[in-house]
Amino acid sequence: MVKIDARSIGRTLADAGSWRAIVLHGEDTGLIRERAAQAVRLVAGTTDDPFQVAQLDRETQDRLEEEATALSLIGGRRVVWVREGQDSLAPLFKRALETETEALIVIEAPGITARSKLRALAETHKQVAAIACYPEEGRALSQTVTDALGQAGVTIDRDALIWLMGVLGSDRSGVRGEIEKLVLYAGENGRLDLQAVQDCVGDAGGNSLEDAAFSALCGNRMMADQALERALADGANPVAVARTVLGVLVRLQKVAQGVQDGQGRAESMKALRPPVFFKRTAAFNQALDRWPLAALAAAARETQAFELACKQSASPDMALCRRHIASLCTVRKA
Repeated sequence: MVKIDARSIGRTLADAGSWRAIVLHGEDTGLIRERAAQAVRLVAGTTDDPFQVAQLDRETQDRLEEEATALSLIGGRRVVWVREGQDSLAPLFKRALETETEALIVIEAPGITARSKLRALAETHKQVAAIACYPEEGRALSQTVTDALGQAGVTIDRDALIWLMGVLGSDRSGVRGEIEKLVLYAGENGRLDLQAVQDCVGDAGGNSLEDAAFSALCGNRMMADQALERALADGANPVAVARTVLGVLVRLQKVAQGVQDGQGRAESMKALRPPVFFKRTAAFNQALDRWPLAALAAAARETQAFELACKQSASPDMALCRRHIASLCTVRKA
């Protein structure tokens, strides 16, 4: 049984050529794509040479066995890179593994469940690496950012990193995009302070998700719906929506609790880490005006329940996501 644990993922991908196949699954489509490309590039030396890399989408997956057994015309090991893998791929994948072939099969399978036949095959075959790809948070996300900046010789101040963690989305492709902007902004061997990061990133990281959360909490249903659809179109998933909403609610609760304990609102907001981004200040205050502390706590509990529901097998997570954002447009009764 070759189910790769989180600590071994880096070593597994660095040694991608030792496997017959690699199956990447989970919630972070950006991370799935990044790791798939890493494995393909390591073995084939490229990701876009049609002689070395056969890319199969949902309409062409029936060619899996054929492509896996094809010989390289220019030497070297070929890779069959499959996108949008689902359970319908399992019997084709099984036959390909039963055939003697030198090709590496890399399958992107976002969204398959723990009971998936494709995932079960990957996790029980001794020559297949099954790798889960979930959104990074906290220390792991911070390490990813500092490592990526460090590779470009760019350093970042601690307060700037703390602020950045508060505005970055969780999807890997979005995080990478923001890192690339920061590297270009800082220049070779540059340094990023808080002002530089705020000038460069603004609230772009995950801004559609935060837009949806704040618009809903401020009672603007139309803007909330529009922001949510932008975020989903950009690859955000319902779990990321839940975590963003919960993060906003927790910060609002901290300020509301501070005010209830006798602090001034401005003083309580200033104590938040990371601080409220200046473009969010008006919406933050408006949400505080509408939502009493008890109502914020109730909304936070409902958001946690919403995230849990999204993780259940065969959950209508997109419908739950839209319904939850809509429900936040109305203040809970204390």
